[in-house]
Amino acid sequence: MGLGDLFKRQLSTVVEWQNQQPQLLLYRFPVPTDEIKNSSKLIVGPGQGCILVYEGKIEAVISDEGVYNLATENHPFITTLLKFRTYFESEHKMHLYFYRKADTLNQAWGTATPVKYLDPEYKIPVEMGMYGNYSMRITDPLLLFRDIIGSRSEYTVDDVKSIILSRIPQVLIAHMAQSGLAYLQIDAQLEKLSAGLKEKLNQDFLTLGLELKDFRIQGTSFDKDTRERIGKIADITAESRAAAEGGLSYLEIEKLEALRDAARNEGGLAGAGLQVGFGMELGKALDDKKQELTADSTDTDPVVKLQRLKLLLDEGILTQEEFDSKKKEILSRM
Repeated sequence: MGLGDLFKRQLSTVVEWQNQQPQLLLYRFPVPTDEIKNSSKLIVGPGQGCILVYEGKIEAVISDEGVYNLATENHPFITTLLKFRTYFESEHKMHLYFYRKADTLNQAWGTATPVKYLDPEYKIPVEMGMYGNYSMRITDPLLLFRDIIGSRSEYTVDDVKSIILSRIPQVLIAHMAQSGLAYLQIDAQLEKLSAGLKEKLNQDFLTLGLELKDFRIQGTSFDKDTRERIGKIADITAESRAAAEGGLSYLEIEKLEALRDAARNEGGLAGAGLQVGFGMELGKALDDKKQELTADSTDTDPVVKLQRLKLLLDEGILTQEEFDSKKKEILSRM
């Protein structure tokens, strides 16, 4: 330690957190050997607070901006000269921890891995990812400093983000189970989901001295298997409804399609060791079934008959010629 450094340590100083970085939530002001001299000045600016730790104890939490006098047992020159046995170092240490009072805005979040839950409508397991942004602030600096930060010289926005990201999945799973929202309903309920998740997350974060001021879900993503499974279910549902409108059941449509495919695949049947004539029998069975479904009856509404014919045409069970013939026959009787 040079003579110039020793001399500088004897002067009262002005302590101020200048050039406050937005990513810093807590910052320990660097002072050589932490021997702040008596009558030094502390300046707390807008959007800042300060925690004073003197001789190993938290002495005060300053939350109002202004200029403050610092009283310590370190007197210029006298204290240092009296500490010859401890290499001119005083035990009267003062640490000043500035913290950010202003809100930290527009922080991105996202689930690192898909969240799994049971879809209440389709009754299948679903894997879903979510992403969005949040704003937060320190509400209890003493609690956060004492129980979470400790003696660290810096505490950043990323440190808080790691806590938030670690807790979102568990809260999200429970909230999705309670919400009862199906796959197709989620995107329309993002605002409601966001409010519910914010409330539940804050129950934990308030105990850490933190608060989410805003929490938003901006979008969702579903894995490929989930999209394919739900797509198949949706297709079956749509076909069932179409069949019902045509006066048929989904099972009847499936049987007709199976008969059609088998009757047209004589080569495949023969390759499987079956007689080619079996394909002809299936063809006859298909024709008989088509005749049964398209037969004219006086107790059937002509509109229902036409719907049924159109359904059979769309499914490839009736040819265009068969459809046109039956349609002409029905219209001629109206």
